[in-house]
Amino acid sequence: MELYKDAGAPLADRVRDLLGRMTLTEKVGQVNQRMYGWDAYERTAEGHGLTDAFREEVARFDGMGALYGLQRADPWSGVTFADGITAADGARVSDAVQRHVVENTRLGIPVLMVEEVPHGHQALDGTVLPVNLAVGATWDPELYREAAAAAAAELRARGGHIALVSALDLVRDPRWGRAEECFGEDPYLAARLTEALVEGMQGTGDSYGADRAAVVLKHFAGQGSSVGGRNSAATEIGARELHEIHLPAALAGVRAGAAGVMAAYNEFDGLPCAASHDLLTGLLRERWGFEGLVMADGCALDRLVRLTGDRPSAAALALSAGTDLSLWDGVFPELGTAVEHGLVPIAVLDTAVARVLTLKFRLGLFERPYVTESHEKGAAARELSERIARASITLLHNDGALLPLGPDKQRIAVIGPNADSVPQQIGDYTSPQRPESGVSVLAGLREAGADVTYARGCDLVGDDRAGIAEAVELAAASDIAVLVLGGSSAREHDTRFDDNGAAIIATGNPTEMTCGEGVDLADVRLGAGQRALAEAVAATGTPCVAVLIQGRPHAVPELADGAGALVSAWYPGPWGGRAVAELLLGACEPSGRLPVSVPRSSGQLPVFYNSKDHGFRGYVDEPGTPLYPFGHGLSYTTTEFGTPRVSGRVCEVDVTNTGSRPVRETVQLYVRRVGGATSWPRVRELRGFRHVDLAPGEKATVVFPLDDAVLASVTRSLDLAVETGTYEIETGPSSDSTQSAPLTIPPDSTQSAPLTI
Repeated sequence: MELYKDAGAPLADRVRDLLGRMTLTEKVGQVNQRMYGWDAYERTAEGHGLTDAFREEVARFDGMGALYGLQRADPWSGVTFADGITAADGARVSDAVQRHVVENTRLGIPVLMVEEVPHGHQALDGTVLPVNLAVGATWDPELYREAAAAAAAELRARGGHIALVSALDLVRDPRWGRAEECFGEDPYLAARLTEALVEGMQGTGDSYGADRAAVVLKHFAGQGSSVGGRNSAATEIGARELHEIHLPAALAGVRAGAAGVMAAYNEFDGLPCAASHDLLTGLLRERWGFEGLVMADGCALDRLVRLTGDRPSAAALALSAGTDLSLWDGVFPELGTAVEHGLVPIAVLDTAVARVLTLKFRLGLFERPYVTESHEKGAAARELSERIARASITLLHNDGALLPLGPDKQRIAVIGPNADSVPQQIGDYTSPQRPESGVSVLAGLREAGADVTYARGCDLVGDDRAGIAEAVELAAASDIAVLVLGGSSAREHDTRFDDNGAAIIATGNPTEMTCGEGVDLADVRLGAGQRALAEAVAATGTPCVAVLIQGRPHAVPELADGAGALVSAWYPGPWGGRAVAELLLGACEPSGRLPVSVPRSSGQLPVFYNSKDHGFRGYVDEPGTPLYPFGHGLSYTTTEFGTPRVSGRVCEVDVTNTGSRPVRETVQLYVRRVGGATSWPRVRELRGFRHVDLAPGEKATVVFPLDDAVLASVTRSLDLAVETGTYEIETGPSSDSTQSAPLTIPPDSTQSAPLTI
């Protein structure tokens, strides 16, 4: 038996043996991921069959490194329930693909099945989770870890191996359409959730269980700071900003054992990330010790031809920089030519191939290439989706304790373009849903037995006011009006797409897609029709609750002033309407906290909380502070925070429930460097949070260790270290409502932090 087939041999020896048997053509095939997976099969009278195009692709390189999106379904792929792969077919079709590759190639190297798992597996019948921005609003890594594990089990049960998951981008400009894919604006919060994602999906150890999937984290690095919130645009951030803000989540993911990262589209310091040796090799591999895969984003390598003039040179540039695996481009297939012409050494290609093979061995694909048993946890995943939705809903204001709705608010007028639409509450990167799947806000209230009338009122976009009169009439005849407004990332089958799947929306936005990849806004206010509807309903004098179903923080000063209560539900997933109804009616307590700052206007941007402290006092015509700050979120009771007590390297704070209902309070720890640092201090930086559940009248003491990881900052040498100087240790319920205690770090007590960048 060949050594690489010996399951008992050391992994490195198996990789070395297999690599030594491969031809140049076979090696090139292993670093390519050219084919759209939905082109690999076709619906037949017997079910699904493999296409000639797939067979030709396998034959071209006598093998296949990876196949993207075999089970992806959405308007871009054109896959629907009429011709796609459902849960009942997934394992069988995946096995057919794998069997053809294993049995019809010289070395029988299995193919990696790569799937999008942005908020659940993007496949027909895949469980849809709330989007990442909603996950960020939970501030609950443990809950997310459970959901990630359930999503991985679904993926593996259908034959998938690698989950592509957005985690590394931050919402530094909410005009960016991909804000919904981010955990928020803060690097610490994103880092904790990225850890949970990797640990939940992959488990621990060097090998993967049959119900665990390898994770490739998107996108490395800095994509959330593109100029003007424009998709895929360049960034204008320096090295220190990159290290302080955009790298902590990636470092946390690498430390947790992520199988791979995806190089971002944006350029950093004049080079696209996929071509940056400093970023992919100097930092990621040499400084951090990362040994996993670096995957290019879709068609990104084709863009490098503008730098090099031809495809072989572009392939050599990306491979030499540290990119291991392509995605849909025509560049990496030319690596054979690049090697033969001396543009890149064969040893560099061997290194990339070895990383691909190592992951295949770690996944156990040589011993278990096919789906042998089902680990799918559909029921558990759906229950977790609802739990995340419930935990993410954020109560922004509640004047006069309008919520929860009491017995005097029996007649409810539900109004607005997002009130009765499940597609508009599930976000971008979502497969088609079965008709019976999901619960809208309107359906959730009816399901709970509320006496409800309904009017759409207006469209999401535009200024058509024809439906406002009906909405006003219903509101005036009701005890309470529930306005359900916001945005939508729902793609339609007539949506136009770029070659990488990003939506192409013309100026003026003729569709109702207001968020998602390729859908950036210059103005983050709600549409003119929505603003007019809100004003008209408020003018009736009927108490009004506004609910925002959204994928980015919108500027809503008119709701802050005109609605008695304001709730952000983000994109809460298919069953999120039930969670909203439960919160409005008091069946559950609001516990979400803002993972982003909510701006007053687009002109105020950027408005993230952890900006540098340069003494800015605001604009002449508008305050410099956000409408609602990072970390903010109310409950249906009141809590009281004591002054923090710092003793040595420990901070303690007392929190008391002073109201009449139970509460889950999120106690937040911020660190502010007052003096003595090597960079200009930020206003404050989140460095810890704890959940505490309190019954009415109950008091708890929350303890935070002030270890090196909490106090460390980026130094001139771009290391992470605790510096001599004065600090303020702040605790409270949000970033703008803290109390502080001083801490001095004398010169003889500083050490390097354990998470050195």
